[in-house]
Amino acid sequence: MLALTRKKGETVVLNNNIEVTILEIRGDQVKLGVSAPREVPIYRKEVYLQIQKENQEASSADSLDALKKLF
Repeated sequence: MLALTRKKGETVVLNNNIEVTILEIRGDQVKLGVSAPREVPIYRKEVYLQIQKENQEASSADSLDALKKLF
């Protein structure tokens, strides 16, 4: 993991086309702004993990059996 120190208004560039800017620092919260091409999905990690979990559950054998019963 790369750890960086940034101040309000400073930016980090990822992969030449994604910019992460520190918008605000208030106590223990940091507000980030992300500029990226539309085709780049951006999720909070807890949302991303939930999506992955639901995708795995949807592709399980039990789900396929339930789907087959519908038709």
